[in-house]
Amino acid sequence: MSSPPSPPRHQSFAAFRNPGFRVYFTCSALAMMADSIEHVISYWMVFQKFQSPALGGFAVLSHWLPFLFFSVISGALADRFDPRRLIQIGMALFMSVSLGWGYFFLTDSLQVWHAQVLLVVHGFAGVLWGPASQLLIHDIAGKEHLQSAVRLNATARYMGLLLGPAVGGAILLALGPVNGILFNAAIYLPLVIWLWKAPYGPKFRRTPDAPRPALRGFADVVSTARAVGGNPVLLSMTLLAGCTSFAIGNSYQAQMPGFARDLGHGDVGILYGMLLGADAAGALVGGVVLEGSGALQARARTAFLLVMGWCVALAVFATTAIYPVALLALFIAGFTELAFSSMAQTLVQLNAPDRIRGRVIGFYSFSALGMRAFSGATVGLGGTLVGIHWSLALSAAGLFTVMGCLAIYLSRSAARTAESA
Repeated sequence: MSSPPSPPRHQSFAAFRNPGFRVYFTCSALAMMADSIEHVISYWMVFQKFQSPALGGFAVLSHWLPFLFFSVISGALADRFDPRRLIQIGMALFMSVSLGWGYFFLTDSLQVWHAQVLLVVHGFAGVLWGPASQLLIHDIAGKEHLQSAVRLNATARYMGLLLGPAVGGAILLALGPVNGILFNAAIYLPLVIWLWKAPYGPKFRRTPDAPRPALRGFADVVSTARAVGGNPVLLSMTLLAGCTSFAIGNSYQAQMPGFARDLGHGDVGILYGMLLGADAAGALVGGVVLEGSGALQARARTAFLLVMGWCVALAVFATTAIYPVALLALFIAGFTELAFSSMAQTLVQLNAPDRIRGRVIGFYSFSALGMRAFSGATVGLGGTLVGIHWSLALSAAGLFTVMGCLAIYLSRSAARTAESA
């Protein structure tokens, strides 16, 4: 009697075996770093000129609200047209924003409405980039190495977050705000140039495409919501992403100066930088370790457990008065966030119908990124009532409870479906 076939041996950094993905990873990491550098320079100059908390709040809303309202439409465009060209348009918008900041800094003519327009354009650039990028990753890596590619792409994002502030600060000091922001525009170019002839996208797919669905505006949102609701995995991952973004998102990072002040008696600027660095470093290490070991394969139940671990780590960070413990908690939070977010994205891509994959990814982006526009209410506005420590701890506790209930409910629903089949 023959023995059952053994499972395929894990290949560390499997997506890197594809030369096309290696180039895309490098160019995307540069673009993500450029995005972060722009924030460092532009936010600093805007703060120096206007000293306006309201404009800072507008910057957050303008970054996330386009994802809330236009992610599904962007995904529909990626289904209909070549995702390479959509990414290039997004990069062109990013570059135009950097050049716009450079012009206004050079002429010292920046007004509040100028800043608002540039921030809005930047937000729309991100929406065009997001779903099209995930769709292109699917074309480059294929289903076999999709989890590796998604996780490595998320790692590239955190590399940009980790390196961007340091590189942006160095550029600001070395070149000044004008030359620095103009130089930053050029960092987007490698991705634009490579995508011009990259052999990926609709016309390079081995299997013929199904007829591409027409763009139907709001009707696309409704039909995609129905498709997601009819698939337990898509529904669970979309709910997971929406709940985490709404309850916490990355709003605690905006409160990091306050946490740094309360945790130490030294240089708050150094403490602030180390706290931000611990979170990003945890995510970066998470990407490397998980890719190297093959641990935490994509499963819905595992994703829920990782979110609950993220909640525990953030609750410890919020309530501790010991600085090294806070650093360790943020490191673990970054590790678990990278793990569950890349896992959820992988499951969405694997379970999305081919014909509307871009729309489904857009719907997931609406939930995962668009809902972050409201996370400031839970942690930020809640902090004005009970303090930022308790607001983050209570938000984490509430999310932990919701995730546990959702995991139980979806597990029982899946069991009932299996019994009736």
